[in-house]
Amino acid sequence: MRILGLDPGEKRIGIAVTDPLGITAQGIDVITFQDLDDALAEIQKICQNYQVERIVVGNPLNMNGTRGPGSANASHLAQLIEEKLGLPVELIDERLTSVSADKILITGGVRRKNRRKVKDKLAAVMILENYLASL
Repeated sequence: MRILGLDPGEKRIGIAVTDPLGITAQGIDVITFQDLDDALAEIQKICQNYQVERIVVGNPLNMNGTRGPGSANASHLAQLIEEKLGLPVELIDERLTSVSADKILITGGVRRKNRRKVKDKLAAVMILENYLASL
């Protein structure tokens, strides 16, 4: 059973997917979008290509656990995905995944210009790994 992990942002969505057995997570893409419908179409293509059965969306809660604008956007995206794709969608707490991803890339010596390209994908991997660990 493949699971798709999403790190939603205002302009980009990082995407990761599990292996066919649902054990490990790999980053596969970053969708840059102007219109949410375009992003949904890309997510739908990825779900079909990888035969995804479940989707996990990162929910960027505030540090005190309250919901902010980013959390509202993630919830909206999750609802749209569930309606359009008909797949089960779960929100998972993703506090500090983007910060952690950035620190990993800095430690690895990745230049700032190149970090932008992979940070969202790495954050999606971290979200998906956290979800797998919680199962």
